Amino acid sequence: MRSLLIAAGASSLLALSAAQAFSQDGAVTRDEVGQIVRDYLLENPEILIEMQTILEARQKQEQQAAQEEIIAQSSTTLFDSGYDGIVGNPDGDVTVVEFFDYNCGYCKRALADMEALVEENPNLRFVLKEFPILGPDSQKAHIVSMAFRKLMPEKYGEFHAQLLGSTGRADEASAIQIAVGLGADEAALREAMKDDAILAAISETYELANKLQITGTPSYVVGKELVFGAQGKDALSEKIKTATQ
Repeated sequence: MRSLLIAAGASSLLALSAAQAFSQDGAVTRDEVGQIVRDYLLENPEILIEMQTILEARQKQEQQAAQEEIIAQSSTTLFDSGYDGIVGNPDGDVTVVEFFDYNCGYCKRALADMEALVEENPNLRFVLKEFPILGPDSQKAHIVSMAFRKLMPEKYGEFHAQLLGSTGRADEASAIQIAVGLGADEAALREAMKDDAILAAISETYELANKLQITGTPSYVVGKELVFGAQGKDALSEKIKTATQ
């Protein structure tokens, strides 16, 4: 609807410009030209749809170009920040970045997609951006997650799968329970949770998401493209193929 209104506005500006040009010529008055343009558009309303389609395509191209520029400028933070969890082949030549929240239902459903893709592609490197946007419980669960990854990076994948795959709400207590079950020392874990670098990393992820206009989870960066929402394994697989061509 907004694009259609913009197209209509553009038509009005076009009519006004034409009217001004003709009225300066003196052959046809401004009001007469305006009426001609109005009558023509009323008789051929499909022109507005065509204008809308062209406008939307142009806006999409501009948005994509802006996103690609941000991805290129932020490549280190996106792909090699040092504080993100990695699932799959850490030295893989194909990278997918996922922004996720442990309490996001769509992220929970997308977990199986990630696991299947990693299993199928030995060169796939999945970077997991801790992006707690669903309240204080999420933030606390992600703090535990980042502390656990620092202490036991070799078991981060298991921790991630268990917490994201759980049916209850993820919070500090449930995250610590899973971490301890995987062998973490609770006292050491709680001490690691106090590290100011964790909140700094989450803040940097928020800033990056804001630049990329990411407002929901899951959201992915595949090559130079942003992919919003849990689109399923097949759709992600196609995006990965496109990015590697």
